[in-house]
Amino acid sequence: MSQTIIKDRIPENELLMGGHLACPGCGGALAMRLVLKELGPKTIVVLPACCWSIIAGPYPQSSLKVPLYHTAFETGAAVASGIRAALDIQGQHDTNVIVWAGDGGTFDIGLQALSGAAERNEDFIYCCYDNEAYMNTGIQRSSATPWGAWTTTTPSKHPQATDKKDILAIMAAHRIPYAATASVSYPVDLVDKVKKAMSIRGTRFLHILAPCPPGWKFEDERAIDMGRMAVQSRVFPLVEVEHGTDWRFTMDPEHVPVQDYIRAQGRFRHLTDEQIGHISDAVDYRYEHLRDLAERSQAKV
Repeated sequence: MSQTIIKDRIPENELLMGGHLACPGCGGALAMRLVLKELGPKTIVVLPACCWSIIAGPYPQSSLKVPLYHTAFETGAAVASGIRAALDIQGQHDTNVIVWAGDGGTFDIGLQALSGAAERNEDFIYCCYDNEAYMNTGIQRSSATPWGAWTTTTPSKHPQATDKKDILAIMAAHRIPYAATASVSYPVDLVDKVKKAMSIRGTRFLHILAPCPPGWKFEDERAIDMGRMAVQSRVFPLVEVEHGTDWRFTMDPEHVPVQDYIRAQGRFRHLTDEQIGHISDAVDYRYEHLRDLAERSQAKV
């Protein structure tokens, strides 16, 4: 995609200031920057414990130019529900409320509150920036950690033994108005999905892949490459689903081998070719399942 198209589609306003405390190459920091560009200044961020609890900076300072509410690990969706209700009572219906949580605070610790809010169809946007482990506390595995990955709690001799939880399918099963995957490596697709989410009322969920150089073990300058390879290898397809039933792909990029993506990361260095083949088979199976859902959705139109 040309730089002209990117410039035309992505707002120029900056609501994330320089000097924040993210690691070099942090996908989570870029994700926040892009999302806030589209949301604009009339936004309140609810921030359960995660890397961004540190990136934002210590109270009373903040690297964000919007109100920021730090909250407990498990309470992001509950707090956002309360803030939304208070704003509505005040007549501030045009203020965006977003939860900004990592995979630990979404897939694991925050899932109960998120599920309850989704069942009630609370009116906020939930953004999960997914770096596939508890990175802020030392790279421990989460239920978003891929099969076979090294973390400090799944070392090379005993790597991650279960598949990554399918959080998009879980949210789709709640029949919420809108859920989608996105990647910082495809910024126009990401901001377009934020814009679409803003046009809808009710619970909206964005699952954003955020490559992590220290956790995934790759060079800082390759963060965008890693995110792009995740999509191109179909490990992380870019899709959206409305009301739990209407699925569609938002991008079908040139396909690269899963092995290229896996071998580019030190967290998978211990895997054999046979084990990588297992990952590739699982990726193909899930992609075909998504394709089937999309084709069935298209057939209904």
